[in-house]
Amino acid sequence: MQTLVFIQPLVALIAGIVILLMPRLLNYIVAIYLILIGIAGLWPQLMNGSVLP
Repeated sequence: MQTLVFIQPLVALIAGIVILLMPRLLNYIVAIYLILIGIAGLWPQLMNGSVLP
């Protein structure tokens, strides 16, 4: 879990800089970020073979 804590601020910083340079990419950046955070949150359940608690 320590790696995830390090990755989130780094991704946010890079995304913020890119959005300032290219505002039209905002939709794609937000979508990719949300997908990655969702996968990271579900990863333990996916590895155990059950998604529902």
